[in-house]
Amino acid sequence: MRETLDVWPALPIVIFGDGLSTLGADNIIAALQHNDRVCEVGLWDVTSSQLERVAAVMQEPFPLLTILGLQGHSNDNRSESSPTPAIVPDSFMGGSAPRLRSLHLSRIPFPGLPKLLLSANSLVHLFLSNIPHSGYISPDALVACLSALTSLKDVTFEFQSPRSRPGPGRVSRRPPPPTRTAFPALTRFSFKGVSEYLEDLVARIDTPLLDRLSITFFNQLIFNTPHLSQFISRIPKFQSPDEAQIVFYDSAVEVSLPSPTRRFGYEALTLGISCKESDWQLSSLAQLCMSSLPALATVEHLYIREGGYTSPHWQDDIEDFQWLEVLHIFSATKNLHVSGEFLPRIAFALQELVGGRTAEVLPTLRSLFLEEVQSSEPVLGAIGDFVAARHLSGHPISVSSWER
Repeated sequence: MRETLDVWPALPIVIFGDGLSTLGADNIIAALQHNDRVCEVGLWDVTSSQLERVAAVMQEPFPLLTILGLQGHSNDNRSESSPTPAIVPDSFMGGSAPRLRSLHLSRIPFPGLPKLLLSANSLVHLFLSNIPHSGYISPDALVACLSALTSLKDVTFEFQSPRSRPGPGRVSRRPPPPTRTAFPALTRFSFKGVSEYLEDLVARIDTPLLDRLSITFFNQLIFNTPHLSQFISRIPKFQSPDEAQIVFYDSAVEVSLPSPTRRFGYEALTLGISCKESDWQLSSLAQLCMSSLPALATVEHLYIREGGYTSPHWQDDIEDFQWLEVLHIFSATKNLHVSGEFLPRIAFALQELVGGRTAEVLPTLRSLFLEEVQSSEPVLGAIGDFVAARHLSGHPISVSSWER
């Protein structure tokens, strides 16, 4: 590669590599030495030793660089016994990236990142994923270094584990400033981490044009997110939704609101919890919805289903009241769609709503749409009891088949 670059004219250089061999790493180092010609770099699944070599050669400014992606090796920093990932030094790229438009770092600790971001005036897309413990950036420091990026449209900020915080204790929390920092161009924001961190972050920012928000929390005992609730309430596109989905996965649960344009596969807002235990999924979901999404009280169409390619492994000892706690949030729901995976569980929970409790949950429900209506006799009996009780109370509902 070194000889080839000397023969060819001084054309712009684009560098991509995945799982570099020794020979590949040598070629990439040779190309990176032409720092005045490199315009794009994407190096994925790079080991610590390879990253050290790359960082060592990228100490000078890269004046033409517009896209930079670095991903650490998947085996680095997976556990306490894993090798410590190489740290990108403060002097990386001379601490300056004036033409950088897209930056993607994954499994890369980079203590000098705030300094680099302060110079990246053209940055549009910022993706920081699988942030290791050693790559922690405080919420106030993050806001400070992003506040000058007036072109920023898309931000992903995802920690690798719940321990990605300063020290073994809780997140260092400071009172929010009297005025919030506005991000006038930001349209997409994705976060994964602990709720305390996000609370500190969203208390400091305003995003008036945001139209896609995705949040995943690591599981915890208590979700208390008043700042997140206020943050969502300041975004016009997230107000008064009429449709919501609750989706259960093998190791997570999420509630999502679709885009007002109803584009397929496009959720405007998604809140999720990373958790495998079924009872924790339900209790955490109820907590998070009540704490963060009071707007769910306006939802008229509710869908409950499984997600992914494999069905979630549900425990059989889930109490009916846990389902009712979740359904209680949706006080304006008129149409409830339930997939076959969850039909038995929800049917027996609804069967509890008899007598004086008939309108305690889902008081405005008019229609039940059930997948696999030809279910077992006990399930159909439970649905029948619920429908009969609603009819006697003067709140009749219809039951139909849901063809997904």
